[in-house]
Amino acid sequence: MHNQIYSKLISIKDSFFLIAGPCVIENEEVSFQIAEVIATIAKKHNIFTIFKASYRKANRTDVNSFSGIGDILALDIIKKIGLTYNIPTLTDIHTGAEAELAAKYVDILQIPAFLCRQTDLLKAAAETRKIVNIKKGQFLSANSMKFVVEKMKHFGNENIMLTERGTMFGYNDLIVDYRNIPEMQSFKVPVVLDITHSLQQPNLSTGVTGGKPELIETIAKAGVAVGVNGIFVETHPNPAKAKSDGANMLKLELLEELIVKLIKIKKGL
Repeated sequence: MHNQIYSKLISIKDSFFLIAGPCVIENEEVSFQIAEVIATIAKKHNIFTIFKASYRKANRTDVNSFSGIGDILALDIIKKIGLTYNIPTLTDIHTGAEAELAAKYVDILQIPAFLCRQTDLLKAAAETRKIVNIKKGQFLSANSMKFVVEKMKHFGNENIMLTERGTMFGYNDLIVDYRNIPEMQSFKVPVVLDITHSLQQPNLSTGVTGGKPELIETIAKAGVAVGVNGIFVETHPNPAKAKSDGANMLKLELLEELIVKLIKIKKGL
């Protein structure tokens, strides 16, 4: 099935695909609430959509930050969402063992930005033969990601996506260099723009990540205008109460309006 999904992703020319969902699985009720809205928007506007949710957060700054409800329970919820709404699913992994586990439940494995150079992790992900979405490290140039692509192909997997999620700019801030999008597309893989994580303000003195969600539409419009293949957005019914990354998430009720605006830009309206 993953080969069919990847073929669909690379065949989209006159539109963009959407990766959307909560930062992390908090519980079944909220996860399905978000998934239903995403699936409805996808069908209504004919946007190929992937449901995203982390089953466990392994990269929290504060030891007391929420990390998950339990691996198998969360993965079961993600799998159930994919089957219920007939949409592909994606989750993050952090170790080789996680790659093997998560591959049993989801269609796409995602490598977090800080781990994009970890050869053993890339090898484990590649060997699952799933689609692998690799986020560009905040510390890397776009050109450096060609070596990541080469690694994946060396390990026998050509079902690769790359995601731009901003570059560190001074302390506690990120900036998107839109030149990165065509540069990474030159590696002949789909390129995604993560519009919510690009607006993070990580490692604040409080130990909780901040963000600038008021700029989500700006970042997304610019990405579509320069021809990005996919848009990545984390969304929640009430970001203020989200258990992870709420400060840079899009309120769920605003998602359709954003998608409509992006479609108009893509069509040149």
